[in-house]
Amino acid sequence: MSQPPGQPPQGGFGAPQDPPPQGGFGAPQDPRAQGGFGTPPPPAQPPASAPTPPAGAPQPGYGYPQQPGPYSQPGPYGQPQQPGPYTQPGPYGQPQQPGYGYPPQAQYPGAPGTPPPGGGSKNPFKGRPAVVIGAAVAALLVVGGTVWAVSADGGDDGKKPVADKSHSPKPTVSDDPVNPGDGSGDGGEDSENLNEGRKPGEAKVLWYKSAPDAPGSGADAPGLWVTDKAAVKAAYKQVFAFNVTDGKPTWDALTMPQKICAVTPQKTSDDKAVIAYMSGPGSSAKCNQLQQIDLNTGAKGWSGKVPDGELFDSTISVELSITGDTLMVGRSMSGVAYDVGSGKKLWEKKKYGTGCYPAGFAGGAKLVAVSSCSVGSDNKHDEVQELDPATGKAKWTTKIPKGWTVERAYSVAPVVLYMTNDDKKRVNVTALKNNGGLRSQLESKDSFAPECGYAVLDRDLTGCFGTAADANTLYLPTEAKTGANEVVAFSLETGKEKWRVKSPADETMLPMRMEGTDLIAYVEPSYDGGGKIVSIPTTGTGHRPTTLLQNPQGTADIENGFFSKAVDYVDGRFYISTTRLTGQDDAKEKLMLAYGK
Repeated sequence: MSQPPGQPPQGGFGAPQDPPPQGGFGAPQDPRAQGGFGTPPPPAQPPASAPTPPAGAPQPGYGYPQQPGPYSQPGPYGQPQQPGPYTQPGPYGQPQQPGYGYPPQAQYPGAPGTPPPGGGSKNPFKGRPAVVIGAAVAALLVVGGTVWAVSADGGDDGKKPVADKSHSPKPTVSDDPVNPGDGSGDGGEDSENLNEGRKPGEAKVLWYKSAPDAPGSGADAPGLWVTDKAAVKAAYKQVFAFNVTDGKPTWDALTMPQKICAVTPQKTSDDKAVIAYMSGPGSSAKCNQLQQIDLNTGAKGWSGKVPDGELFDSTISVELSITGDTLMVGRSMSGVAYDVGSGKKLWEKKKYGTGCYPAGFAGGAKLVAVSSCSVGSDNKHDEVQELDPATGKAKWTTKIPKGWTVERAYSVAPVVLYMTNDDKKRVNVTALKNNGGLRSQLESKDSFAPECGYAVLDRDLTGCFGTAADANTLYLPTEAKTGANEVVAFSLETGKEKWRVKSPADETMLPMRMEGTDLIAYVEPSYDGGGKIVSIPTTGTGHRPTTLLQNPQGTADIENGFFSKAVDYVDGRFYISTTRLTGQDDAKEKLMLAYGK
C-alpha cells in the first residue's frame, strides 16, 4: 500500500464513529493473469514505468492522528510514524461493529512513526527500501466503540506459520577478535576493532560486516534471517550468509542478475526463504523474478516469474510472505499463491464481490488479506479476510467502516489492525476475534510510536518495528520526544491498558517479540551508551526490565547511523543490520553487526 510522506497525526485511538467504511487500500487496478513458476526466470527485461500506487487514499478511521496536524481530537490508535495533530476517535463509533480501514502509506501525525532521520537516537527512514519516506513518530489515541458490519463464513483455524525464528537465550561466544568483513564475507580491508575500549558489563561485538558496493543513489538491503547456523542478509544484488558465532562465510555469496526488490520476512520450518529481484536494469523493469534459497547451505531451489494480472494489476513492486507451506505474492490488485517447497502455483486471490481488489497481504501465523472495495463510488471501503493458505478460501470477511483505511497489521495472530481516516485525521487500533468479529478497540490518550516505514509503491502491512502481541495482549511503545518512553500493555479483550513500564534508559524502548511469557525489547542507543536488549515479565505484578545484553558505547554511532534497520535476538545474540545502503564510497558503511557476551 502506498502512503504519502507526512507526519503522523496525533491523538489517540478513538473508536470509529462512521458506519462501516467503504473504500480500502487504493484504487483497484484490475487484476491480471497469473502464472506459475518452476523454471528459471527469463533474462532480464527492460524495466517498466513506475507503478501506479493503488488508488484509495486513507480514510477516516479509527481514531488517532497520524501526522501532526490541526486536529486535536483524540484518535483511536497512535500512529507510529510521526506525531500527528489529530486526536479524534477512531472509525468505530461503537465498540461492536466492525469497520476498519487500512492504513495507507501516507499517514497522519498519529500514524505509526518512522524512525527519525539518521544520526539521532532513532533512525530516519524505515521500512521497505523502495522509496522510503521521511520518518515520523505517530501519535495514538483510542476511542471506544464503532459500528461495522461483519460477515463470517468460518471460524479461525488458521495454521501456525512455518516461518519463524528460533529464540533461545544462551549463546556460545568465543573470545576471538572481531571478524571484519567487506560485505562479501572474506575479511576485506575494514579491520576496525569495535571492541576497543569496551567497558566491564558491556556485550562484545562478536563480528561485523562492511557493506558491499552499491550505486551512488543507494540500494535496498531487505530482510534478516537467523538460523542455527547462519545469519543471512540480502543487500543490493547479493545474499550473504555468516556463521552466527564467528562471522565467517557460511557459504559463498549468491549474486542475482538484477537488484533484489523484495524478500519473505519469514522463513520456513526447514530454513528456506524466497527473494524477488528485478526483471532488468531499466525504469520499466518489474519486481517479478522469484528465487527460493536454502538459508543454511546457499543452495538455490526453484525459480520463476510472477506474471502481471489483468489491466493495471502489475508486478512493478510485490510483497512476499510465507504462511505454512504457502508463499504469497501480492501484486498491485491481486495475489498469487505458490507452494513454497516446489514453486507450484496453488491459487490466485482476484477481484471478488462488488469490486473488491486485494491490495495487501500479511503472512506468518495466519494469512490475512486487505481489499479495496467499490472504489470510485460512495460505498468505497476496505474489507479484511483471513484466507486458508492451502486453498485461498476466505474463512471470514469483515467490512471496515466507510472512510477508514487499513494501513498496518500490528499482529496477524491475533489479528490487530491499525487504521487511519484521512478526512477526519484520526487513527484507530482494532483487534478482531477468530471469526473476524470486533474484539476490542484500544483506548488511550497517549501517543504511540512504533517505527513504520513508508513504502510508496506497495502496501507493507507488517512493516512496523516496535509492536508485539500474545494471545490476549498488545504491546506498544509510547512516543517520547526527549528522554525515556514507556511500553504499554493493552488487553485485547477490553482495549484498556493493563500496565506500563518505563524504558530503563533515557532512550526509546521498542517491543520486539514474545519469548514465553516475557516480552523482549530493544532500547535504542544514546550519546553515552550503546543500545540494549531487555526482557520484561508480562505476568504477575512486577514488570521491571532485566538487561540481557548491553551493547558497547563504542558502537553507538553505528547503531544510530543505520538509515533503517532490521534486528533479531536469537540464542543470546543480538543482530542488527541496515535495510538501506547509502552507496557512499568515502564511508566505511556497515552492513550488520552481531553482539554477545
